[in-house]
Amino acid sequence: MKRLSKKSMLLVFTMLIAISFLFTGCGGDKKAKETTNVNNKTKKRDVSLKLEGGDWGEPNPYRTYPRGPGTSKTNLIYDSLIEKDEKGIIPWLAEKWEIKNNGKEYLFKIREGVKWQDGKNFTPEDVKFTFDYYKKHPPVSKSIYIGKKCFIDKVEVLKDNYIKITVNTVNAASLENLGTTRIIPKHIWEKVEDPKKFDGKEAFIGCGPYMLEDYNKERGSYKFTAFKDYWGPKQNVKTIEFIPVSDPILAFEKGDIDLVESVKPDIAKKYENNKEYKLIKGHNFFGYRLCLNMNRNPEFKDRNVRQAIAYAINEKEIIDKVMRGIGTEGSASYIPKEHIWYNKDIKKYDYNVEKAKELLKEKNINFQIIVSNKKDNLRMAELLKLQLEKAGIKVNIKSMDMKSRDAAVKSGNYETIITEHGGWGKDADVLRELYKSNNDKSGGSVINGIPGYRNEEIDKLCMKQMQEMNPDKRKEIVFQLQEKIAEEIPMIPIINTSSISVHKTDKYDGYMNMYDHFVVSHSKLTYLQRK
Repeated sequence: MKRLSKKSMLLVFTMLIAISFLFTGCGGDKKAKETTNVNNKTKKRDVSLKLEGGDWGEPNPYRTYPRGPGTSKTNLIYDSLIEKDEKGIIPWLAEKWEIKNNGKEYLFKIREGVKWQDGKNFTPEDVKFTFDYYKKHPPVSKSIYIGKKCFIDKVEVLKDNYIKITVNTVNAASLENLGTTRIIPKHIWEKVEDPKKFDGKEAFIGCGPYMLEDYNKERGSYKFTAFKDYWGPKQNVKTIEFIPVSDPILAFEKGDIDLVESVKPDIAKKYENNKEYKLIKGHNFFGYRLCLNMNRNPEFKDRNVRQAIAYAINEKEIIDKVMRGIGTEGSASYIPKEHIWYNKDIKKYDYNVEKAKELLKEKNINFQIIVSNKKDNLRMAELLKLQLEKAGIKVNIKSMDMKSRDAAVKSGNYETIITEHGGWGKDADVLRELYKSNNDKSGGSVINGIPGYRNEEIDKLCMKQMQEMNPDKRKEIVFQLQEKIAEEIPMIPIINTSSISVHKTDKYDGYMNMYDHFVVSHSKLTYLQRK
């Protein structure tokens, strides 16, 4: 397939590859079977892998849990129009694409010879049906939505296996949003009136490389087997099992699992000089942030208070003591320092207790921090409490399990809350998702944004960058937006960190990271043949 120029790769990384194809008229023009060149020593095709498990929901677009371990399992079953490798986006169910009418129309050439896992033929009608169905019944991943509204106007099936998607809003990130949508079979789902209640074998039929053989919610285990009639790259791995383990490092050393991820640097050192093992470090695209609910605590509406909190946090201490040295200080603009569209000239909040006290002006600030009961999260909250108290800010901590914490974020039922997630390497339109206020009187979105916060200049810049299809002009707007966000600091990005994974090369050596991700087990291409 075609490889992009250095400039185009910049666009790819930030989901602006759409613009390059606006001028070239297509995506890659060779089959996705010719995937990225990597150093893959694995020759045999009958490898069975066992990986760390845990319950992340049923792997289909309506019943999965909306985090990486859940969506990545769904992606093993369901394919999409485009896929991601180490360098950018590549053709998948779509052989090529073209963007027309200044970003209002997307033309995809749909691959022929694809079969569903029940033996039926895949057609462009399945693609049209999927988008129409998701428009009526929003799935867990709402990539084709802006707020609560689907941005797709209509989908048409054209001759020669083409489909045309017309959007009602220009968005520089639309190619990725459309292209990564998981396609479902029309002949199954057209009979389903309530997709959230749809269960049974047919609910897990896709056209992806793996079929679901077993799922046990109580154990948190999954088993996937290779789909023998898969259209795409041959599977290097015959079966993938996710099994529950109490201690991943111990399970790895005993041979119970074949890969261990999120390894701390001090533990990773024991494997560094051993030729039996290979270490892979991902990008720092996982992060922690302190979200402020201005509806619950009006003191947070004072910018001086927010800046004081930022100055009072010693991020380096958190990296050293909680992450054991792996990570970088959070960027006040949210965009991580490793992101190629990071604006290095934004306002910084280097640790400064005296500056924090000066900004507070003897105000009596106190609040509760909700945190998940995972060990690292609790330790981080305890450190934050000690650090903030040095500046005169009183804090109490409330811990709960991760799913309850996530539910609190969605409902807005918190004063402040520490949440951690991936996706920090996404297109810069993520700033709109996080910082643009709603049109209701309450202000920001309780799910992605900042409840009770509204800033007209930030709102305007969020929309302006989204609708700008020229990459150079858009980058200027995104830089302006970062400067304004950093000055306002409506939420506090604490740190960005990564995942160090360790595996034995004699068992399997095909693991890879996607260009905007950090966990090798989440990549579909990890398990497929790559020349």
